[in-house]
Amino acid sequence: MTTALILPAFLLLIGLVLLVWSSDQFIEGAASTAIHLNISPLVIGIVVLGFGTSAPEIFVAVLASLDDSPGLAIGNVVGSNIANIGLVLGVAALVAPIAIKSSLLKREFPILLAISILGIVLMLDKDLDMTDGLILLGLLFIVIFWMIRANKKIQPDDPLAEETLHELEDLPKMSLKKSLVILLVGLVLLVASAKMMVWGAVDIAQIFNIPDVVIGLTIVAVGTSLPELAAAISAARKGESDLMIGNILGSNLFNLLAVMSMPALLAPSLIENSTLIQDYPIMLALTLAMLLVALPRKGKAEITKVEGGLLLASFIGYMILLYFRTVSG
Repeated sequence: MTTALILPAFLLLIGLVLLVWSSDQFIEGAASTAIHLNISPLVIGIVVLGFGTSAPEIFVAVLASLDDSPGLAIGNVVGSNIANIGLVLGVAALVAPIAIKSSLLKREFPILLAISILGIVLMLDKDLDMTDGLILLGLLFIVIFWMIRANKKIQPDDPLAEETLHELEDLPKMSLKKSLVILLVGLVLLVASAKMMVWGAVDIAQIFNIPDVVIGLTIVAVGTSLPELAAAISAARKGESDLMIGNILGSNLFNLLAVMSMPALLAPSLIENSTLIQDYPIMLALTLAMLLVALPRKGKAEITKVEGGLLLASFIGYMILLYFRTVSG
């Protein structure tokens, strides 16, 4: 078994490293290309910076679904959202308290909660089918349209607008040709690294007789959330808290709508009981907790270091719970 484990573990590790690196290249190339095409900075912030950090999840979801491992894709969505809130937001708040000033973000929190609730409603029949996928995909376009329109209406001095402009100014300056090359290279490597991760993860699950959804909830979910973690720590250090929160909200929305629709459309399947009664409700509870800690108190909305520590502790507790669930299973 040890020898059989070497290759899939190597594929998973190399795939993870390449996935994180190629995701950064893909986002930089896409953002730079959009700038050359004179696309609005705020639209770039929403579509490229916000949703672009979920590129690893969607490529893993597509390839896992095509590889007849929809459980891995579903676990990746739920696990990534849990990691984004518990790990990414928790660590970022420990680095520096997160003040939320943008009026747009305060409207996005309840939208994320509503879509999270819709997700579990669609799963109540224990089946994620093509109809569910079409509903999620349709909602994705509605949400993107609303967010672009809402962004166009916010004032230039809105913290989210200012931080997005600063982030775009920090991007490496490159020609349109170079931007397109980096975008294409990032895209190709994203596909290749996601395929490596799926191969390695599925083989490891088979070797240890672990449901692929558990691999998706743990190793793959945390791995695909690393771009968000790196971006969040950087934003926290720069004091760009609204942009960081916007990235997390955008990533979680994209995971639920775009990424979750992939296994529904490409490999309709039954939902694991543990996902329905334990994992998804935990994700829903953490989403609600994020909303509650972000509510204004005494005139300001801020996620404190204590609250960040509680979110991180919740994530660690969930990982321990998964470990014991796997061992006992």
